[in-house]
Amino acid sequence: MSPNYILVVICILLSSCSFYETNAQLSANFYSTTCPNVSSIVQNVIQQALQSDAHIGASLIRLHFHDCFVNGCDASLLLDNNSTTNIVSEKDAAPNTNSTRGFDVVDNIKTALESSCPGVVSCADILALAAESSVSLAGGPSWNVLLGRRDSRTANQAGANTSIPSPTEGLTNITAKFTAVGLNLTDLVALSGAHTFGRAQCRVFSARLYNFNGTGNPDPSLNTTYLANLRQICPQNGSTTALANLDPTTSDGFDNNYFANLQNNQGLLQSDQELFSSATTLSIVNTFSSNQNTFFQSFVQSMINMGNISPLTGTNGEIHLDCKRIN
Repeated sequence: MSPNYILVVICILLSSCSFYETNAQLSANFYSTTCPNVSSIVQNVIQQALQSDAHIGASLIRLHFHDCFVNGCDASLLLDNNSTTNIVSEKDAAPNTNSTRGFDVVDNIKTALESSCPGVVSCADILALAAESSVSLAGGPSWNVLLGRRDSRTANQAGANTSIPSPTEGLTNITAKFTAVGLNLTDLVALSGAHTFGRAQCRVFSARLYNFNGTGNPDPSLNTTYLANLRQICPQNGSTTALANLDPTTSDGFDNNYFANLQNNQGLLQSDQELFSSATTLSIVNTFSSNQNTFFQSFVQSMINMGNISPLTGTNGEIHLDCKRIN
């Protein structure tokens, strides 16, 4: 009788198990014999990409985030439209279209890995490893990524449209989306701390600058000096795709300044600043702002928790030979 069968029986009897726990099958040593240099290969490709694009790290961690929130961490986000295999791409969902980027870097990582260890490393694991490398290369923490995910043979564009938290949503809705995938409030605040690097397009936050919630006025929670700076980047009838740094203080470094920005009413996105206006998350923001090590420890644990969302393991799914299409 398999251990998994026993676990299922116990869970039915006790009605108490979360099936986010089944991810004990993931292991930091999963490729230790089949592709021992996997982490360094991923990191080398990202280091090369950073030389021509200082912001690519933030884009790569976002791919992992947007992948995991839709049917779990299964690389379904990477699949292109394909009428033959009935793939309707998640790339064209509202949270991703004209927004997610870094797919070319993922392809370069896959090419390098296929050269070294053909048919071994999944695209889902590439996203998890790329997220860790991106954080550590920007001065953030490093951690042992749990591995062993397999890749999905389907995509879920409708799920991408409804499951990924939006920067214009209120904290209640965002919390519900985190809860739906087994993540808690500490995870929400810690993972939001990834906005310590990267940029956002004006269209995502311009309503806060000119017409917040239809009032015809700016968001009253915005620091007035910060508001003036943002209006220069995003004039009222200017480009909707102009970019502002998510962290105006250390825009390309991974640190805890994001949380100090929130304390100063300098959160770029509505979803950022709301973390400091709610009693449920305010204390976590204050803790992370006052102690970078505490933030880093929580961030690592929350990244592991997110990476554990419903992975395909064992004989489920497949190892894509090309991350853009099923085999």
